[in-house]
Amino acid sequence: MSDFSTTQIQLVSRPTGWPTPENFRTVEVSCGDLQPGEVRVRNEFVSVDPYMRGRMRDARSYVAPYELGTTIGGGAVGRVVESAAADVPVGALVLHQHGWTDAVQADASTFRVLPELPGVPDSVHLHILGMTGLTAYVGLTRIAELQPGETVFVSGAAGAVGTAVGQIARLLGAKRVIGSAGSAEKVELLTGKYGYDAAFNYKDGDVRELLAKAAPEGIDVFFDNVGGDHLEAAMAAFNDGGRGALCGAISGYNTTEKPAGPDNMANMITRGLTLKGFTLASYFHVAPEFQEKMSGWFAEGKISYDETVVDGIENTVDAFLDMMRGGNIGKMLVRVGEPAGQ
Repeated sequence: MSDFSTTQIQLVSRPTGWPTPENFRTVEVSCGDLQPGEVRVRNEFVSVDPYMRGRMRDARSYVAPYELGTTIGGGAVGRVVESAAADVPVGALVLHQHGWTDAVQADASTFRVLPELPGVPDSVHLHILGMTGLTAYVGLTRIAELQPGETVFVSGAAGAVGTAVGQIARLLGAKRVIGSAGSAEKVELLTGKYGYDAAFNYKDGDVRELLAKAAPEGIDVFFDNVGGDHLEAAMAAFNDGGRGALCGAISGYNTTEKPAGPDNMANMITRGLTLKGFTLASYFHVAPEFQEKMSGWFAEGKISYDETVVDGIENTVDAFLDMMRGGNIGKMLVRVGEPAGQ
C-alpha cells in the first residue's frame, strides 16, 4: 500500500482581534497504513467561512472551539484514491468536515458520497447546493417564516449566504428584495445577476438612512449576516410584525472592544417584532426538503452563483483573512488541485 502524507494547517494560538499568519502553522503529516473501514481522499476544494473565526476563540458557542495544535476543521470535497470500505469506493466524490488539508485518511463514516452532476463543478456542494444554501433556506422558511408578498432585507448580501438568500426569497414569493454590500461592484452584481430590486453600498453613508431610501415602504423580513449598524437600521425599517433571522455578525468578529448595541430595541415592543438567532445544527431535518427544492431550481436554471477561488492549500490562511475583510464575491474557496478528468 502506498505511502500517504498530507499538508495540514493548524491553529497554534488564539487570535486577539484580527487573526494573523502567526496564529497558524503548516505541517506535513505522514499517515499510517490504511485500516479496514478507512479511506484516503485527495481534496479538490476546501471551504473558508466566517463561523471559523468564532471557533478560534476559547469561549462558549454552539460548537466546541478549535483545539490548539489541531487542524482547522471545516467543509471540503474530494475524491477517494484508496479505500478499505465497500460503501465508499475509489473514485467517489465525497463531502467531509476534515477541513484545511490537501488530503485525509479517516474512517469512511466521516465522509458522505455525493451525486455526480454532469456539467456542474464539484465545488457547488460547498455552497449553493450545500450548507450555504441550506442556511439561507432555513433562515427564510423556519426562522423568519417568509410569506409571499413580503419585503426582505439582506445584510452582507454579496457573500455566499447572502447571494443564496436573495434568490431563494424571490423564488418563495417575496415582493421586494433589498441588499447591502461593501462596494459598487457588488451592488451592481446584486441588482443585475442576483435579481435584487435594490441594493446599496453601506460605505456610502449612514446605513439607517440608506436602507430607509431603498425600502420606503419598510421591510418585513431581515436576514442578518453583519449585525451592528445593519441590525440597528433594520430595527428602524421594520413594519409591524417584522421578523429577523440572525445568522451572523461579521462586523464584530474581530473587534477587541464591545460594540454598542442598537439604540432602538424598544421598536420590538411597539411594532411586535421578533428577532431569532439560529445555527444549522438544529435544522438538519430540513435538508431533504431543501435538496428537493434547490435541485429543481438549479436544474431549471433559476439559480446563479459566484465563487472566489484561491489556489493552493498553503494559501488557505490568506483566503480566510481576505474573506473576513470582504474580498470575496459569493463563496470563498481554496482549490487544492485540479479535479480528476480536467
